[in-house]
Amino acid sequence: MFTMLNKQLFPLLLLCIAVATAASIAGEDATMTCNLVYSSLEPCLGYVLGGGLSVPSDCCSGIRSLHRAARTTADHQIYCRCLKSTVGSNPAPTRISRAIKLPAICNVNYFVKVTPDIDCSKLK
Repeated sequence: MFTMLNKQLFPLLLLCIAVATAASIAGEDATMTCNLVYSSLEPCLGYVLGGGLSVPSDCCSGIRSLHRAARTTADHQIYCRCLKSTVGSNPAPTRISRAIKLPAICNVNYFVKVTPDIDCSKLK
C-alpha cells in the first residue's frame, strides 16, 4: 500500500511513464483505477527517486501491465489524473528525466510527450 510519504514523492515522472505508455483504443469503458496505477508503478519509485542504478524488472512489468490495461480514452485520462494528483508543485528535473526514460528502457512504445503541465482531459 502507498504511504502518504510515497504519494508525496511520487513525482510527475511517473505521470510521464503512465501516460506515455497508454495504448489508444477507443469505444470501451474505463477499467483504470488509481490503486492499479499506484501499485503497478510502485516498483519504479526507487529508481525514479534516484535510489537505484538500474530499473527493477518489476518496474518494467508494471509499466507493461498498465500499457495493456489503458485501452480507452477514459483509461488514459484516469491514468493521468491519478498520477497528477500525487505530484507536488515542484517536481525535480532529475526525477522527471529518469521517469521519461523508463518506457524506452522497458521497451514500451509511447505515443505522447508528457510535460509537467499536461492537460489530462485532452488525452485520447
